[in-house]
Amino acid sequence: MKKNYFYINGHFDSLLFLCIAFLVFFTSSVKSQESDNFIEYKGLVISKGSNNPLPFVNLVVEGTNIATVTNSEGNFSLKIDEALPNAKVTFTYPGYQKLIIIMTDLNDKHSVISLSPQTYELDEINISRPKNALYLVQQVFDNIDKNYADQDNFMTAFYRETINKRNRSASLAEAVVTIQKKPYASYETDLLSIYKARKSTNYDRLDTVAIKLQGGPLNALYADLVKYPKYFITPLSLSNYDFSFGEPLINDGSMVYVVNFKQKSSINEPLYYGKLFIDAQSNALTNAIYNLNVENRNAAAALFVKKKPNRVKVYPTEISYRIDYRNKDGKWYYSYSNVQLEFVVNWKRKLFNSKYRISSEMLITDWETELMTDGIDRRSKFKQNAVLADEVSGFADPEFWGAYNVIEPEKSIQQAIDKIQKQIKRD
Repeated sequence: MKKNYFYINGHFDSLLFLCIAFLVFFTSSVKSQESDNFIEYKGLVISKGSNNPLPFVNLVVEGTNIATVTNSEGNFSLKIDEALPNAKVTFTYPGYQKLIIIMTDLNDKHSVISLSPQTYELDEINISRPKNALYLVQQVFDNIDKNYADQDNFMTAFYRETINKRNRSASLAEAVVTIQKKPYASYETDLLSIYKARKSTNYDRLDTVAIKLQGGPLNALYADLVKYPKYFITPLSLSNYDFSFGEPLINDGSMVYVVNFKQKSSINEPLYYGKLFIDAQSNALTNAIYNLNVENRNAAAALFVKKKPNRVKVYPTEISYRIDYRNKDGKWYYSYSNVQLEFVVNWKRKLFNSKYRISSEMLITDWETELMTDGIDRRSKFKQNAVLADEVSGFADPEFWGAYNVIEPEKSIQQAIDKIQKQIKRD
């Protein structure tokens, strides 16, 4: 059966990159951190009192840049060198008290960590909070030079992308990547190369449609809206939005203002709505959670769908983003991003349509300021029109990632991995 390829750009204006594409491109980097001498800790982070799992909790090994994050179900895995048995790990989450635990106190099989909600004095917040939410957002842009990394950083990251059709896995890709993160005040684009990766695609499940995510990990990297505001909200576009204050939070002992935003009712083009989390002391953006307005299907589709057959209609039903930054020594660094894209594919003269959900997330697991003399070779960088190649063999090795930290897979992803491994054994 002939396959029809759709190109979906998860990042419009040549930005985010959900692309249904023809190109298959794979590069590799010389960077390696393989080690057999590590201990892996697994656990679940919950809210004290309600016992509800907490997603996207930041875990950082004190005195290092080693980090991980809980998945959407609150689970985590963290690998550290055996030479750091007395290392401490810090758990932080907006609205909750910071928790520091000595690694040896953790059960290396599965620990349950409880975080306590953080209380604050309302009078203090009302006194210190700016009167104008728009002005506060303007301050974020005005203070980028002061608040964010001002030199090249060489980062190790874990990347995962999934494509589901009606809640069933159709494609799963994972990679360890190297990022040469350029200074935030610089107009230079970040460079990224693949160190090792694995990918499996069930083309039978995709029926007559072959969907591939063009740009791969660049989709998650370009969600860094402080570095790439032109893809999202710029100082010049602030007038297109209404801003208002939400309930403030405490994060890592610091006050965080919450700013709600949405496009003005007079604006017809698809813009964004969501929440910005801004550090009260430095006016730095610490987190952002936002969506694209997809009410105008045709206009929203034009931003993402690059190429498709004439007899099919493709439009997005959800485009959502999350970006987290981490503070170290007074500077903020890109830490984690998550992109969720849901599309409906509707063929003419077919009774039922198909719904596809694409997820792209990346976690910075470590970084160094000085690592490579020349940085990433531009000839080996991963390109925006590239697609991670199918490479199923990596799923056969249970120790494929070695000492590299990864995002603990959700149950549905783990089930997909188990099925892939069973298929490999049968073959």
